[in-house]
Amino acid sequence: MPQKIAVAIIHGIGNDNPGFQDPNQPEKFTGGIAKRLKSQFSQLRGRNADGEAPELEIDAIYWAHILQKPQNDLWKRLEIEKLGWGDIRNFVFNSLADSVGYQITSATPPDDRAVYDGVHQCFADTLHRLAEKAGPNAPLCVIAHSMGAAIASNYIWDIQSGGVKAGSNKIEIHDNPLEKLETLTLLYTLGNQIPLWALRYNDFGTPVAVPSPNLSAHYPELEGEWVNYYDKDDVLGYPIKHMNNKYKEAVKEDREVNVGGLLSWTPLSHNGYWTNDRVTRPISQALFRLWQSVNLGT
Repeated sequence: MPQKIAVAIIHGIGNDNPGFQDPNQPEKFTGGIAKRLKSQFSQLRGRNADGEAPELEIDAIYWAHILQKPQNDLWKRLEIEKLGWGDIRNFVFNSLADSVGYQITSATPPDDRAVYDGVHQCFADTLHRLAEKAGPNAPLCVIAHSMGAAIASNYIWDIQSGGVKAGSNKIEIHDNPLEKLETLTLLYTLGNQIPLWALRYNDFGTPVAVPSPNLSAHYPELEGEWVNYYDKDDVLGYPIKHMNNKYKEAVKEDREVNVGGLLSWTPLSHNGYWTNDRVTRPISQALFRLWQSVNLGT
């Protein structure tokens, strides 16, 4: 039986949107990128664009609900709806609240890690579902948008550095290659905010390893990549390759794209990556090459 490819897609800042994790709402599920990737992959396989692309198992890493309740509680206590600049204030409040609520430091007491660990458990749960559907040894692609890129970086770092292991009492990770990120092959960051989080570190920190240092033990023929997409008009998305020499080596390319349709020239382009062909088509092509390499040796 051919080996499937596992694709995990994590969202960024914003209000609670349960449709992001609902495959029965294809236009909302994963921001619509899953539907686009399946269509383009199907075409590359010589099938109709409406094909389901069974070679891909795609699932959403949905974490917004972890932070939404405390944000709602604080909003009500402060009666923020009575303040000015309604829509702008709402956007700023939720954006900053996500970042501040998720953040921990080395001095954070274990009892105050509930949000951080809760978000990471969402990540782990998605990988577990993918391991069940695509197989525990399936090559893994992670697509991360906005603050989701920082979350993905933290999650991958925690596992690659040994800070979190299978059987950990922090989050539940099962003992198989996919869930331990040993098969991590592709990473695509869209409108990412990693540089802002990197301000915590001297010389802006150390990137995660893509592909996984353990990938060759499972697929010695595979070569991975980390490509970062950004729109110069997106004030929340940044290039990362030249943050320092370590990022220069880890990131294959900072790829500037024009996304957002009619809003492409404005800061609202931040949400335009999901279904833009300049983003989805190269990713679908990479997934197709990955599937071919694993199953056909080409």
